Amino acid sequence: MQRESMEFDTVIVGAGPAGLAAAIRLKQLEPDASVCVVEKGSEVGAHILSGAVIEPRALEELLPNWRELDSPLQTEAKDDRFYFLTETKAFRLPTPPQMHNHGNYIVSLGDVVRWLGAQAEALGVEIYPGFAAAEILEENGRIVGIATGDMGIGKTGDAGPNHQPGMELRAPYTLFAEGCRGSLTKQLMARFSLRDGVDPQTYGLGIKELWEIPNAKHQKGLIEHTFGWPMDNETYGGSWLYHLGDNLVSYGFVIGLDYKNTWISPFEEMQRLKAHPHVAKHFEGGRRIAYGARALSEGGLQSIPRLTFPGGALLGDAAGFLNVPKIKGTHAAMKSGMMAAEAVAEARAASKAEPATFTDKLKASWLHTELSAVRNIRPSFAKFGNFGGFLYSAVDTMLFRGKAPWTLHHTHSDNEVLQPASEDRRIAYPKPDGVLTFDRLSSVFMSNTNHEEDQPVHLRLRDASKWLTENWEKYQSPESRYCPAGVYEAVGIAEGRPHLQINAQNCVHCKTCDIKDPTQNIDWAVPEGAGGPNYPGGM
Repeated sequence: MQRESMEFDTVIVGAGPAGLAAAIRLKQLEPDASVCVVEKGSEVGAHILSGAVIEPRALEELLPNWRELDSPLQTEAKDDRFYFLTETKAFRLPTPPQMHNHGNYIVSLGDVVRWLGAQAEALGVEIYPGFAAAEILEENGRIVGIATGDMGIGKTGDAGPNHQPGMELRAPYTLFAEGCRGSLTKQLMARFSLRDGVDPQTYGLGIKELWEIPNAKHQKGLIEHTFGWPMDNETYGGSWLYHLGDNLVSYGFVIGLDYKNTWISPFEEMQRLKAHPHVAKHFEGGRRIAYGARALSEGGLQSIPRLTFPGGALLGDAAGFLNVPKIKGTHAAMKSGMMAAEAVAEARAASKAEPATFTDKLKASWLHTELSAVRNIRPSFAKFGNFGGFLYSAVDTMLFRGKAPWTLHHTHSDNEVLQPASEDRRIAYPKPDGVLTFDRLSSVFMSNTNHEEDQPVHLRLRDASKWLTENWEKYQSPESRYCPAGVYEAVGIAEGRPHLQINAQNCVHCKTCDIKDPTQNIDWAVPEGAGGPNYPGGM
């Protein structure tokens, strides 16, 4: 069955902050141009997960009248607190300058992108949720659009009775805003050698819960960040607690995926941190109402790839614009989308295939200045450990003010550092109590994750034989621990026939497996459109 085709002036993959900001900016610059946004989630915002404190700088530039547009930026940041944790105590420290949040807002990022989607549609942008961009279209060395995935393909790969072929969405320019470790972005980086000459990207895994707590416990506008326990000195990580909205608390834990100990379970670390006396008090009398996880691009300025290629560009977290010390990426993603849109408009006016001015715009922008000032912070923790990195960061920030005459570099990919299981001590995690701490499967249930069961598995092993000889015999199945959704299970151990079971229906699309697998043997691909988590408002 032949695929249908639709033509647009610009196609954008991903209805997150970067993609929607690009769409809005394009319609502001070219009101008559046709702009299409394709989104794999069941609706705009369904796959958006963030704790989020938003710095409104980019929004002010994009929509100067945003306060008059019934925006979801309602909870002003009021009280910043920063703590170092030991196993039983918390010590308040001065809040690092980058983490001051005066003038910022605590938000549900899902609600923000739903609102941005409405602003884009009001300008004439066409948004297609529930359609996953599964294939890049290339002709004569130029990207000319994408194709959405087929629907109704069975597990065997054969077309079922409800088969519908994907649709080609074609355009002279295609912008990829898939978020961290997007499957098409990964292909584009390889196809056009976009990572040549830049540092390896390093990632974090963010795991989040949303709680509803009693009114007497709620401190609207409170922001707390912690570092220290339960991480050791070699493992980068920390937590956030944001009090927002009506009696809501956003709690999250981020761990750097360059961790070395194969026995670490990020999910279990997140749960046991919640039981720390200083953290647990925030949840007394409350109930957990949502759960989710996603990977974050943490490499910073020196890990950003070449941004453009014939027919398109990378933007947002697909390129890696997160400001790690600020723990913010929304304003950076939006600014990158706006600059990419401006470059597309200029390329179209000059009849050029590549929107190459995007790079020049970035270098001349406040975003480049901001990322340059913090470029040494994240790599300092990898180089000197947590305590050394903290001290270095203080010197870099206070003495050099982000203008140190050197740049620290990321020297390895996250999958390259995992130590064999025999070299580390197994970690004994406490059992969940079902009130404050929980298991993985009950958590995935709260993410509203759903995939059509009769479809090809979207988590693919390049070489199935490697799992036994590498992942099991050497590392004792790290994927069964680093996956926050229980997708991977080592089964048959008692019978002496260990093998990997993939529960793809549990996948919350965090991409950690694609990043952390020691031999890069796992490829994450998009499932059928609308599959995956469905995060509610408030997330």
